[in-house]
Amino acid sequence: MPTFSANLGFLWQEHTLADAIRAAHTAGFNAVECHFPYNEPIMDVCEALESTSVSMLGLNTIRGSLNAGLAALPDKIPEARQAIDQAFSYGSQMGAQNVHVMAGKTTGPSAETTYLENLRYASEIASRHDMSVLIEPLNPFDMPGYFLRDTVHACELLQTLNCSNVRLMFDCYHVGRTEGHVIERFNACYSFIGHIQFASVPDRGPPDTGELDYETIFRAIDRSGWKQPLGAEYIVLGSTEDTLSWMHGLNPTE
Repeated sequence: MPTFSANLGFLWQEHTLADAIRAAHTAGFNAVECHFPYNEPIMDVCEALESTSVSMLGLNTIRGSLNAGLAALPDKIPEARQAIDQAFSYGSQMGAQNVHVMAGKTTGPSAETTYLENLRYASEIASRHDMSVLIEPLNPFDMPGYFLRDTVHACELLQTLNCSNVRLMFDCYHVGRTEGHVIERFNACYSFIGHIQFASVPDRGPPDTGELDYETIFRAIDRSGWKQPLGAEYIVLGSTEDTLSWMHGLNPTE
């Protein structure tokens, strides 16, 4: 049976990050992740993590002026590296395992060269903190023009990069929207994956709604030998607590 992480960029948004960590712990999560925590007092966050024994899996680099990230933008290299430094500095203080380095909206050979160079830089910074780097394809409905198009593109770049601490964020929602065949793509990408997230398709709600059969998907992930928590990153309408029946209702054990 998989374990789960609460993505506090989406869940318990009405709380401070520290209080959201406590709410996630009360709800039964033993891990959390976040998006852009940089305005949150780090000592409050660390205290909440320590008092609950909840693990912080990761955070994102800032989105920048185009609201999509910086790392593949050829004219934003200093800003991209500053964002990488910021993320690893903040993340290391709270014991985070990963930083998702957001690519930005761009295309073309110079963008790919820039992205790979910035990911190599991020890999070096990550190694100093015993952390990892994640890259994530975003679907064109939610993020048109995003550099990282799909899991095929991402795995090709990871092969080129060949850095053991740079991995794929496999988000079942984005894969379902862009590529379909989520289990098939999961199996094909398995050796590259560093973290997994999920939400319903197409509305990005809780996983017990929508087109994807998460009982079957969770069973396939469990069967693969994956042991890390899966990130619940879905849109909440109303109270987060009212959306959590899936944690007990979806039973992927065989």
